[in-house]
Amino acid sequence: MPSTIDAWLEETRRSPQPYREFLRVPNLSVGLYVLPVGAEDGQRPHGQDEVYHVVRGRARFECGARGRPVGPGDVLFVRAREPHRFRSIEEELVLLVVFGPAEQEEASPP
Repeated sequence: MPSTIDAWLEETRRSPQPYREFLRVPNLSVGLYVLPVGAEDGQRPHGQDEVYHVVRGRARFECGARGRPVGPGDVLFVRAREPHRFRSIEEELVLLVVFGPAEQEEASPP
């Protein structure tokens, strides 16, 4: 398993899916979510709490009725089952995603 964000990013870009999980233990899972400029974020609410760390890129993040611009270094928390998505992606968006507990099969990945 790669151990750097850059190595994870290379693997994720080669994948047909925008999200790739790199670590799973019972109480959390960690992956990388990559959205190109202009992409549509098709995710649905998840059954777990979730944290996003914006590694690279710029976009608008909407969570419930709130929205704000996000960029490198931003950390976002989303409660389980809360509607959220990234919009107006201006630069390729690279997000480190942490689910707690580990994301379950019935949940929709980012």
